[in-house]
Amino acid sequence: MKLHAMEASGRNHFQPKIVLIIIFVTLVVLTIIPVLYPLIGYPLYVSKASSSRPLPTTAYESQQSEPLPSIKISEGEDCDIFLGEWVPNHAAPYYTNTTCWAIHEHQNCMKYGRPDTEFMKWKWKPDGCELPVLNPAQFLEIVRGKSLAFVGDSLGRNQMQSLICLLSRIEYPVDVSYTSDERFKRWKYTSYNFTLAYFSSTYLVKSKERDNNGPTHTGLFNLYLDEFDEQWTTQIEGFDYVIINGGHWFYRPSVFYENQQIVGCHYCLIDNVKDLTKFYGFRKAFKTAFRAINSLENFKGVTFLRTFAPPHFENGLWNKGGNCVRTKPFRSKEIALDGDNLEFYMIQIEEFRRAQKEGRKKGKKYRLMDTMHASLLRPDGHPSRYGHWPNENVTLYNDCVHWCLPGPIDNWNDFLLQMLKMEGIRSHQERLISGGKRMRFK
Repeated sequence: MKLHAMEASGRNHFQPKIVLIIIFVTLVVLTIIPVLYPLIGYPLYVSKASSSRPLPTTAYESQQSEPLPSIKISEGEDCDIFLGEWVPNHAAPYYTNTTCWAIHEHQNCMKYGRPDTEFMKWKWKPDGCELPVLNPAQFLEIVRGKSLAFVGDSLGRNQMQSLICLLSRIEYPVDVSYTSDERFKRWKYTSYNFTLAYFSSTYLVKSKERDNNGPTHTGLFNLYLDEFDEQWTTQIEGFDYVIINGGHWFYRPSVFYENQQIVGCHYCLIDNVKDLTKFYGFRKAFKTAFRAINSLENFKGVTFLRTFAPPHFENGLWNKGGNCVRTKPFRSKEIALDGDNLEFYMIQIEEFRRAQKEGRKKGKKYRLMDTMHASLLRPDGHPSRYGHWPNENVTLYNDCVHWCLPGPIDNWNDFLLQMLKMEGIRSHQERLISGGKRMRFK
């Protein structure tokens, strides 16, 4: 009302001043936007602490570099970063087997003579938006003063080693492990006070090898499906982020225990023991793992379920001559999620939703890192026979489960960075809401 009165009584007098104010504001906005643009869509605490070191635009250090484009994918936007296609990325790879020491020997495909290199030169393109490749400076700023643990089978270790290699352009971690056992590792990025850990738990529940041979000559295992694996459940309470995974070990013969009694098995071939299939053990194990997390009163972190990563054996099972020799990704329309892969995936999603619903009552946070679709399309990314020397006297099957480094698994950490950005945004929004409530009731 006051503005309209002023305009009515002195329109000609104030018009030049208004024009000058508009010009001044426009110049200020045009000056500020280019400065803030690289940080749009990132949590506020990243803006304050972001490193000035840019990400190289090629696989190796470049004379010219520019910041990666940022994206903001909120829960309300119509873009699922986990659905899309693989597109060429000629800037990759961002490390090699000679620049990163963290690559496990059996995933060191280039060292052991893999002849093609195209499998390293793809990136994930979600339908409807962009997903930047991991910027190590941004990642380390986001996790400054925090801790992250991978819990599960060797694919969790595979992803952790990929992350170490991707971050190596900024800093290598120091080994601060409490034990010499390679199944339980802790690393420290001293400049960022960031701790990275791996807790090996092939079944996520308490387990023990019953017979080192078994029906398939790959061992027979006792799985105590209602008992926690305390080698990880007693260790994660102080972590800010925990990424759990599992699946492939459930193919092996196993005997299922509940209430300390045998209730069945998977291909154990023991008289009078019912075969309940691997899916029974898989579901029960995830149910117990989530129950363990929800029971941890002092765990205030975020739990990520990284979904089952499908193997790509063709022309035979993994122990019957199956192999993976393709050299290019599938397109989405060329392959369907079915069979065991679909069953494992659906069980995980169902148990995740149940745990999330129950955990919400206790203030627990669950997030789904749904790598299934992207991984399904990459039959070309596995070591196959390039995890050892051809003339080496070892008994190893063709590996179509783990992933070459560098390779498609690097994309899982692109997903991880985007999800950590979203956690920062959620935390900021929660603080604003909480602050608003406190102000309202003062």
